[in-house]
Amino acid sequence: MGRSSGPEVVEDLTAKINSVLPQTQCTRCGYADCSAYALAIARDHAPINQCPPGGAEGIDRLARVTGRPFLALNPVNGREGPRAMAVIDEDWCIGCTLCLAACPTDAIVGANKLMHTVIAMHCTGCELCVPVCPVDCIKLETTDGQSTGWAAWTASQAVHARARYESRKKRVAAEHRQDLKPVKDESPATKQTVVSDAIARARRRRAQ
Repeated sequence: MGRSSGPEVVEDLTAKINSVLPQTQCTRCGYADCSAYALAIARDHAPINQCPPGGAEGIDRLARVTGRPFLALNPVNGREGPRAMAVIDEDWCIGCTLCLAACPTDAIVGANKLMHTVIAMHCTGCELCVPVCPVDCIKLETTDGQSTGWAAWTASQAVHARARYESRKKRVAAEHRQDLKPVKDESPATKQTVVSDAIARARRRRAQ
């Protein structure tokens, strides 16, 4: 299938492609979110085999929407696997809020210097919270046995995840426009010191 020419054609195809993506917003496809990947497929002819959460079934759906041939999942983007959910070890959480900022669906609740927890129904298993945790207190746990791809993820879950993501984007944009300030206005250097001290305390507790 060649590149789409008109903006209306691209917009329509992008919407159709986005509707068959799992909406985990994991960025493993190499794009900022599912809608960005959908646009790249529709406008720039990006490969349709870069979504590990959708797996083989997801690629088949993309092939049918775009009219392109089926391709095996690109291993560079990851492997198809069971659905996972983030779990926070609350005993070791230092309340740094880095995971809150990383979560695309606002599935983590908590406050600065207070422990955080994951709301299971909102978590897409995107894994984005794991690498940002400075004390490694977040892990992923399989939730649906050995089912993978769309066999472990439903259309209603995808719709819910997309709604959560869009809601979060609007909230973040509104906060940016209003230039909201935190309750306690700390400089970056001060915040870094607080986080570093909390990490040191957590490591001492673990050593003991």
